[in-house]
Amino acid sequence: MTEPNDLSSDVHAQVEQFRQQIAVAREEIGRAIIGHREVVDGVLTCMLAGGHALLEGVPGLGKTMLVRTLSEVMHLTFSRIQFTPDLMPADILGTTVIDETQHGAKAFEFRKGPIFSNIVLADEINRATPKTQSALLEAMQEHRVSVGRQTYTLDEPFVVLATQNPLEMEGTYPLPEAQLDRFLFKLYVPFPNREELHQILDLTTGESQGRRREVLDKASILAMQKLVRQVPIARHVQDYAIRVLQATHPEGPEAPEIAKRYVRFGASPRGAQAVLLAAKIRALFEGRFAGSIDDVRAVALPALRHRVLLNFEGEAEGIKSDQVIEAILKSVVETKAGMKDAADKKGVHVGAA
Repeated sequence: MTEPNDLSSDVHAQVEQFRQQIAVAREEIGRAIIGHREVVDGVLTCMLAGGHALLEGVPGLGKTMLVRTLSEVMHLTFSRIQFTPDLMPADILGTTVIDETQHGAKAFEFRKGPIFSNIVLADEINRATPKTQSALLEAMQEHRVSVGRQTYTLDEPFVVLATQNPLEMEGTYPLPEAQLDRFLFKLYVPFPNREELHQILDLTTGESQGRRREVLDKASILAMQKLVRQVPIARHVQDYAIRVLQATHPEGPEAPEIAKRYVRFGASPRGAQAVLLAAKIRALFEGRFAGSIDDVRAVALPALRHRVLLNFEGEAEGIKSDQVIEAILKSVVETKAGMKDAADKKGVHVGAA
């Protein structure tokens, strides 16, 4: 693992600038969004990783406001798609129309849909049919859209922030596993406590606050995304993330009893990618230029909870995927080989256990 003293002054400056930019963005978002620090950090993590987030919570908790505020603070284009049962894929991607030129000739013209924005709010995504939900698959994974014989590249940065209501399930279409796997994080938006409710009421029943101050821009975000990819991850940290991933599978060598009994399918390799990218970003949030096992543990829940699928017995007994992941984090320990490898790089001797 890279030690702080080994870093160049240029890298030190980049890490410190990254941390300060995030602090300013948090502060500005906090002027409109009360509480929800973990949710805000989760959404920022998805943006910086070039990934997407699924926000789950009851109506009225500020999910839409959070997404809109994020676009204002980062000075990015924003579009909102209200998902309904009659929404069609063309309503998201766009459609080709026959237009008349100034000379009277007929020509085909592609008119872009709301997916062509930097930040796309997919509101109540589980209310649309699977056919319409699948229209997002290519855009989320490849950051491009294919319409007919043409392929259009989406402008970077590009992030889909989808919301769903966990209470009203009548008339909804649960997201298929392939769609869920495209989300870097699944974030639960909690109900605010009493003090936070006071602040929310003071903010929303007083004078209008107007737009948020723009503290970042497209170039800054792309530079931050590039820095994230440069953060090193020691081999033993990566090995730990892999072993956690393997333990989500009931047949995995380190799967705890709760996983063997209640899990139908574990997380895909995208889960390990999400964990490591998020661990790198968490390290930068704290001013470090190296991901650690503590970073992996901290991001495991939002990165894996939607990728661990319970079997019938688990659902019948009310088991939550978070319980499975928490049990895995307790049962999977850092290997002695990994500890020795890390200690050797630091010049520290690791004795027998």
